Amino acid sequence: MAIALGLIAALLLLAGAGLGSEGWQPLWGADDAASRAILWDIRLPRAAGAWCAGGLLGLAGAIAQGLFRNPLADPYLLGSASGAALGVAGLLVLSGLSPMAAAGWAASWGLTGAAFAGALGAVLTTLALARGVQQTLRLLLAGVVVAMVFGALASLLMYEVPEILRSLQSFMLGTTSFIAAPAAVLMAGTLALGLALAVPASRTLDALALGESTARSLGTPVAGHRALLVAVMALATAAAVAQVGLVAFIGLVAPHVARGLARPTHRWLLPLAALVGGVLLLAADVAARWLLAPREVPVGILTAVLGGGYLLWLMNRRPGR
Repeated sequence: MAIALGLIAALLLLAGAGLGSEGWQPLWGADDAASRAILWDIRLPRAAGAWCAGGLLGLAGAIAQGLFRNPLADPYLLGSASGAALGVAGLLVLSGLSPMAAAGWAASWGLTGAAFAGALGAVLTTLALARGVQQTLRLLLAGVVVAMVFGALASLLMYEVPEILRSLQSFMLGTTSFIAAPAAVLMAGTLALGLALAVPASRTLDALALGESTARSLGTPVAGHRALLVAVMALATAAAVAQVGLVAFIGLVAPHVARGLARPTHRWLLPLAALVGGVLLLAADVAARWLLAPREVPVGILTAVLGGGYLLWLMNRRPGR
């Protein structure tokens, strides 16, 4: 199954590299410097970055659903999405950036840093309010509160300074347009680090599926592994959101698709969910550029529509089918 997902990802990567502003415009055989720059500096980093961002969200979603023992848990439960939106809105207000300025250097560096700082700040606030990660229910409720408060603050900034709304729109809808090679490398490294840390601790997620007391009776280091997994989830979510904005449903749907393909333990579910998440977001990115070319559909809208439809089908399908 992993090999099949890898092949699909490779084909989608080629498709992403062949799509231009006017639709299908392959540049693989071009020998001029401009075409090579477009291929290697814009198209390939964007496609690879979309896969990495989807992988991060898929990994974070699988961890969240295992930790909270809830199939509807997603990576944004700790308030990272609202924190990222607040960080971006705060930067736009403080720096007085215009929509044109936000499309240049700020989109590549300033807004990315602000989104990461806001997401990390929201997660740290959630952990402080929950007094650590020992109690899952307290952590979940603290995340809901932080998400509501930070979201309200971001909305207040947009209400008071409506000029930032246009600049913030791409981030709120989700986009892969601003991914460059350094961002793709950063997300790839974060994904590799997250998997390296989470997979060895995944047996705790298997034990927690049997209940908190049962997991402790089995001798599983629940407290330490839970703290590590929360840190991986927060880092993966913040890294993805900082680069692609608020992309909906990938982190929620990817673990469900992975479980539908196989019934693995979390040791295999975590990397499988990352592979599925990468394929889903890369496929959505390709479709977003191809459907209305030369116009581009915000990838977050496409993932919300397709992800919502999949979950509705999953809810209404007959048992045993």
